[in-house]
Amino acid sequence: MTQDDNQGAQPPQEPPKRGSMRFQDDSTQARQPSLAEQRARQQALAQQERQEVLDAEASRAADKKSSTKRKLLIGTGVTVGLVGLVATFYTVAKPEEVTAVCAAKDTEIVENDQNCDENYVRTHGGYSQGGFFFLPIGGFGGGYNSYRYNYGGTGTVGQRVSGGSYTAPSGANVNTKSGKSVQRGGFGISGKSGSTGGSGGSGKSGGS
Repeated sequence: MTQDDNQGAQPPQEPPKRGSMRFQDDSTQARQPSLAEQRARQQALAQQERQEVLDAEASRAADKKSSTKRKLLIGTGVTVGLVGLVATFYTVAKPEEVTAVCAAKDTEIVENDQNCDENYVRTHGGYSQGGFFFLPIGGFGGGYNSYRYNYGGTGTVGQRVSGGSYTAPSGANVNTKSGKSVQRGGFGISGKSGSTGGSGGSGKSGGS
C-alpha cells in the first residue's frame, strides 16, 4: 500500500502582525471637556485672579509702609538736627561761670576780695597795673604788697589757693565770692572790669 507523501502536510504559518497606530486627520473633532473639567478650569482661573489681586494689594501696602518709614526717618533726622542746633546755640550763648579769689602774688595766700578791687586799692594809696594790685605797707618805708586774681581756684582767707589759673578765661562770667563782677563773657567775647585779670605784668616792687 502506497503512502501519500502530501498527506498531513501543513501550510506555512504567517508571521504575527505588529501593532499599528491610528492618527487623527483634520476632520476629527476634539473632545469637549466634561462639566467637571470646566468647573476645575474656572476655579483655577478664579484662584489665579484672586492671588494676583492679593499680590497687588500686598505690594501697594509694602510701598506705602516704606514711604511712611522714610518720612518718619526724615522727620526724626530733622528734629534731632534742630535739637542739636538749639543745644549747641545755648551752649555757646551761655558763658561759663567762674569764681575768682584774690591771692597774694608771692605766697598765693587767699586774701580779702577788696585787695583786688581797683577802687579800694586806689582809695588806700595803691594802684593797679598789668593785672596786679599794689597796696602800700604801712610803716615799712613805702613798700607794697601785690595781689592778683586766681580764676577757678579754691580756698578761704588765710589758706593757700588750690588749683585754678592766673589767666582770665576767655568768654566766661567771672565773679568773686563776695559777688563782685570781674569779667563778663558771652559768645567768646570777654570784657574785663577795669584793669583786673591777666597773669603777667610787673609793677612797683614791694614786700608781700
